Amino acid sequence: MTSATSHPDDEFHPPTSDSPWWTETCWFTFTVPERKLSGQCYPFFRPNLGVTSAAVYLWDDSASRPEQVLYAKNFWHLPIPDQPLSDIALANGLSYRCTDSLQRYEIRYTDPDTEGAEGPEIELDLQFDAVARPNYLGESHLDQPGRYTGTIMLRGETIEVDSFGFRDRSWGVRGQFGQGLGGSPAIRGGYTYATASADHGFHILTMKFASDAEEPDNDGIAIHGYLVRDGEWSKLTDGWRRVLRRDPATGCPDEVMVHGTDESGRTFEATGTTLNRIGVHLNPNLFTWNCLTRWDFDGLEVHGEDHDNHSAPAATRHMRATTQP
Repeated sequence: MTSATSHPDDEFHPPTSDSPWWTETCWFTFTVPERKLSGQCYPFFRPNLGVTSAAVYLWDDSASRPEQVLYAKNFWHLPIPDQPLSDIALANGLSYRCTDSLQRYEIRYTDPDTEGAEGPEIELDLQFDAVARPNYLGESHLDQPGRYTGTIMLRGETIEVDSFGFRDRSWGVRGQFGQGLGGSPAIRGGYTYATASADHGFHILTMKFASDAEEPDNDGIAIHGYLVRDGEWSKLTDGWRRVLRRDPATGCPDEVMVHGTDESGRTFEATGTTLNRIGVHLNPNLFTWNCLTRWDFDGLEVHGEDHDNHSAPAATRHMRATTQP
């Protein structure tokens, strides 16, 4: 089903092959910076298999492992309902509704494992309003900054949300196996953004193709992103990401630097300090450290995120090499 008024990229895309690994994602990430609190919702649809996973995570600086953070549940092999993606309710209690194409979305979630009469452990009631156009990578991926408003109800406490965040969408074959990240030759990558206002921010997606022995100081080159400065938005043409310091106990980034150049020839550099972290397999061949990050960008202190991404086998090698017992 497809809504007659929605944009095609707010809906499921017809698979272009019968591969079981044809995948569609619809990711929303939000923060409450004053509490060092982050959250995200991440369905991972396999339409040719007729199933989806659906993850909801909420974490702060008190813990970094899924079983220890504030909330972490990823439900696997749920049926994909016969509903448009623009107005869908999944079996785990996560629902999305697009009320303005490519611009406004309602995100709701109620924990399905409520016990007793005390009410659900967590409820989300959020609205995402885009503050810039979607930025497309080819014809099968988009990224977009926005502002989240609404509430998180966590074990009886109501937490107000009013801060910038992000969303992305992808569709295409995403293999379950392989040494590289996302079916590419990259050994790892980064997903990094910050938004100071609708007129000021950046996003940079990086991939590392060389080995650490060949390029020990390079954690990836830019393949996608944008810079918006003083209201002028422009796609990135090149850039890089470097992890300046990692936590020796976990291998998670503590300090990160990114640099980019856009199509107008403008450059930026930002240095970030991670404020929280969760280490999780978002899908079978993607391990990621997701971190709320405080950025020094254009002389401003700006909040955003930094993601340190690895394929499953690369994550194992990296953790063994970078962590201390």
